[in-house]
Amino acid sequence: MELIPARTAVIAVHMQHDVVSADGAFGGLFAAQAAERDVAGRIGRLLDAARRTGAAAVYTRVAWHPDYRDLVVNSPLLEIVAQSRCLAQGSAKAEIIDQLKPEDGDIVVTHQRVGGFSASQLDVILRSRGIDTVLVAGVATNASVESTARQASDLGYRTILVEDACSAADPEAHNASISSLELLGEIAASADVVAALETAAARA
Repeated sequence: MELIPARTAVIAVHMQHDVVSADGAFGGLFAAQAAERDVAGRIGRLLDAARRTGAAAVYTRVAWHPDYRDLVVNSPLLEIVAQSRCLAQGSAKAEIIDQLKPEDGDIVVTHQRVGGFSASQLDVILRSRGIDTVLVAGVATNASVESTARQASDLGYRTILVEDACSAADPEAHNASISSLELLGEIAASADVVAALETAAARA
């Protein structure tokens, strides 16, 4: 794998307390697999490598106004948000988990749809930095991660899904999503991505 750090972004998708923590609104669905697969640990290493090598460290987070006036419920996933009153802007559980707390210079994009590019500034921000390659990781593989990766592919980015830095509610859902995304982008392991970034930086 070859990467150009200055043209690459690591995108950490929805690593928020309400999504991946055991006591979060979606924790019953996603926390166990995220912990078992060490998704946060692997994403942390990806983000650290991005910062060291000059790639962009990007977070997408989903959050709504505290009165949910900007929530459009058109799917079972968003119905859970409406019923549980979770992921409210300003609430502690809508924030990125402490293990992956954004650092100065990182990019944090807040949006209200499943995919990170929908009605957000993500595309504008990436293009303004000359980024043409995105490394996508996070939770859940078959929902927000897949949606964001599909959008990136459609927008013309070189799209790489970091398979071992993602998880879904169960392995079957994760694997099915990976099989689908193989047709739209590249599938990589986190260690290979880190090595590619560091090798490129060493050559620069």
